[in-house]
Amino acid sequence: MKILGIETSCDETGLAVYDSESGILANVVHSQVDIHKVYGGVVPELASRDHIRRITPLIHKTLEKAGIEKNELDGIAYTAGPGLVGALLVGAAVGRSLAYSLGIPSVGIHHMEAHLLAPMLEENAPSCPFLALLVSGGHTQIIQVEKPGEYVLLGESLDDAAGEAFDKTAKLLGLDYPGGPAISALAESGDPGRFTFPRPMTDRPGLDFSFSGLKTHAMKILKQSDLDEQTRADIARAFVDAAVDTLTIKCRRAMKQTGIFTLIAAGGVSANTQLRKSLLDMVVKIGGQVFYPRFEYCTDNGAMIAYAGYLHVRDGRREPLSFAAHPRWALAESE
Repeated sequence: MKILGIETSCDETGLAVYDSESGILANVVHSQVDIHKVYGGVVPELASRDHIRRITPLIHKTLEKAGIEKNELDGIAYTAGPGLVGALLVGAAVGRSLAYSLGIPSVGIHHMEAHLLAPMLEENAPSCPFLALLVSGGHTQIIQVEKPGEYVLLGESLDDAAGEAFDKTAKLLGLDYPGGPAISALAESGDPGRFTFPRPMTDRPGLDFSFSGLKTHAMKILKQSDLDEQTRADIARAFVDAAVDTLTIKCRRAMKQTGIFTLIAAGGVSANTQLRKSLLDMVVKIGGQVFYPRFEYCTDNGAMIAYAGYLHVRDGRREPLSFAAHPRWALAESE
């Protein structure tokens, strides 16, 4: 079974073909970073227009790289939400229309479900049940996964997502967009002992997160300090250490509460090297395992959509001719 995956939830146009026998045949991503960098963040209307401009040529390029014709496809999967509504509608309209013209099924995929399934594309894939830490610019969640399609939300951010806090703090430090990789790189040369940031909500029960206070704390220190390059690096180090520690503490707590000692980390922030090291050190100490998707599957991509789509089509799911985009969409509502 061959499934075309279409990802247009935000500022990447991602296309991929998944073959149930051979795995990913092609994975093509166009990033809009250069468009949005000048504004310091994603401009929704510009994102939608660029998806419209790019998607058809990228479909042709992806099929060519996969070595197949469009009439060899058995289904099409597209991101139906959550995300920017205009961007989502581009992928949904194209995916549903192409499927109709080919007489094959199409399925709308929950963006976060696709992220948590991304590690299943690796040769060393986790076995269910497992816990999933989903960390991106728009979401921070801990999910209990009994099997694909059965998800329990254990905790989530009550304000800024982790990736959002990384980007906002990076902007305060005068770093270019996207801020997450930039602040992590700057933190490598920072003194870990100079500044101390809080570890929000780790002193109380529960698995929810709060990251807006870290950004506010960074702003306070910035106003009190002389901003030479070393001070900026020290502030970056303190912020990154606090965010990573908070995520790690909550994951350890979730593993002990559930008795599930297999953890996956997915989403854009899961590519962060400091977070990967911290989670690995933690799970080794408690006798667990941690899995990650490869770096190219951490950020938004069509491969994860194609794989999730394969699972749904295989299980007999079919969408009606109409389609919808869900800018806000709880994962539990997608089951």
